[in-house]
Amino acid sequence: MLFPGQGSHSVGMGRDLALESSAAREVFQQVDDALGFSLSKLMWDGPEEKLVLTEHAQPAIMACSMAVLAMLREELGADPVDQAHILLGHSLGEYSAYCASGSLDIAKTALLLQTRGQAMQVAVAPDQGAMAAILGLDTALIEQACIEASSSGVVVLANDNVEGQAVISGARAAVEEASEILSQKGAKRVVPLNVSAPFHSPLMQHATGVMAKALEQSNFLDPKRPVLCNVDVVSVTDRAMAVDCLTRQIEGRVRWRESIAWLQNNDVSHCVELGHGKVITSMVRRPMKDAVCVSIQGKKDLDQLEGVF
Repeated sequence: MLFPGQGSHSVGMGRDLALESSAAREVFQQVDDALGFSLSKLMWDGPEEKLVLTEHAQPAIMACSMAVLAMLREELGADPVDQAHILLGHSLGEYSAYCASGSLDIAKTALLLQTRGQAMQVAVAPDQGAMAAILGLDTALIEQACIEASSSGVVVLANDNVEGQAVISGARAAVEEASEILSQKGAKRVVPLNVSAPFHSPLMQHATGVMAKALEQSNFLDPKRPVLCNVDVVSVTDRAMAVDCLTRQIEGRVRWRESIAWLQNNDVSHCVELGHGKVITSMVRRPMKDAVCVSIQGKKDLDQLEGVF
């Protein structure tokens, strides 16, 4: 069971789902109540420039995932999480995975993600950080370029998504220098990302401290189903390990390519993404050609689950 991360948000997200499912509407209401304002209105009506703010985008993406799961529980008359071999989420999606697994309730997850977004936003001064997608190069070459550019500041391989698709993150000058080096090394494309901070880099140290405290105070429970840790690619089954993984994740690399390999090595045959968009499904489908990979966003997608649950 898969949960998307930042970048999967857009104005209108979750609106149709709320119209068709009372269980989904209840999730959106719980998030609104927890945050003290109507995040659902912002999700459905915009404006885009406010929704993309990290403190709003992160709980919004989680809310959509949990609303889809609530709809499935309502329609199936059972909890599909109970049949999942493993749950995993991309970056903030790991919080959605723990919420689905019963470690956190929806209100607490929304508040944690709001705190996470705010802490990541203020960790680095505006315009001092940057991220860039690197297409068509091996990760070893990307890591070498980051080392070569380090005289200009911190720059690291932040997201190792799939073969030939990665993201670097760090100080703006260093990211720009590494991007130039990688272009010269033959990258198919180097795409600067429109993000508000250099996520998954050592520059997020302030946010790590904030989230360590917030997670320790969150009444986090053991997950009822295992969750795959982004930074270590290990199956997590207890609270202490989960809190440690989520704390280190803010500065650590999202090892998504290795996470997909873990699924393959453990004979996972079906992958179901819950939430807005299909980004995670497309990333998983590329290497897992023999697996059934589907994206569920609303009732219109239920027929794709035939034979899965």
